Amino acid sequence: MEFLKVEVITSMDKLSSLKTALSKLGVSGMTVLQALGCGVQKGTFEYEAQQNPEMELLPKQLIMIVVEERIIDKVIETIKKELYTGHIGDGKIFVSPLSNIIRVRTGEEGLDALK
Repeated sequence: MEFLKVEVITSMDKLSSLKTALSKLGVSGMTVLQALGCGVQKGTFEYEAQQNPEMELLPKQLIMIVVEERIIDKVIETIKKELYTGHIGDGKIFVSPLSNIIRVRTGEEGLDALK
């Protein structure tokens, strides 16, 4: 069974609705970190007339989840739906493979470590 790590970087105000929607899909855990960052607009707000010459780091959140490959398409579509506003700062989604998951307390691996 293949597992994937999904990392989402987005603005600070969408966590509650995203958490609810992912729970409905059976995602059982997530890690959320507060972060500072910017994308290709270098931290320019949408209402500013010109792009910043230097990067401006804006408050963001990094959300990390691990899911089974069989549900990745549903997870990605749910994330896109919940985060979409059509404005700068909706975020980015990064998906990468995992070779294993190990629960330190019990030594369980793979799917057993997620459940």
